Amino acid sequence: MILSLTGAMPTSTLDVRLTDLRSTKGVIRLCLTAEPENFPGCTDDKNAVTRSFPAGDRGVRIAGLGRGDYAVSVIHDENNNKKLDTFAGIPREGFGFSRNPAIGFGPPRFSAAEFPIAGDATVQQVRIRYLL
Repeated sequence: MILSLTGAMPTSTLDVRLTDLRSTKGVIRLCLTAEPENFPGCTDDKNAVTRSFPAGDRGVRIAGLGRGDYAVSVIHDENNNKKLDTFAGIPREGFGFSRNPAIGFGPPRFSAAEFPIAGDATVQQVRIRYLL
């Protein structure tokens, strides 16, 4: 017997793995969005997926994602104050993006961090960078 669900959308899983964390202090704050205008903060994206988890975990799995193009931004919130601390506009805490694009002045564009989710499982390895 074959069961068909009309309108059922295939879903995928994304594993985000972190490298180069300088400590296990604080938490990791992750944002996953498919909307370029809401990258990297996801502040106005009602469909964004956000996660917070202990820095010692070094990664997270997000299930139930629809197929499409996404981008991930991550901060290492070492003092757990729910924001990326800066000094004179320079991040004092760690940050990273999917596809690990080159960093200039400010965050990368969505297109530089964009990756497709097209199959059952996708992995993104995000290198955490520290400027101070």
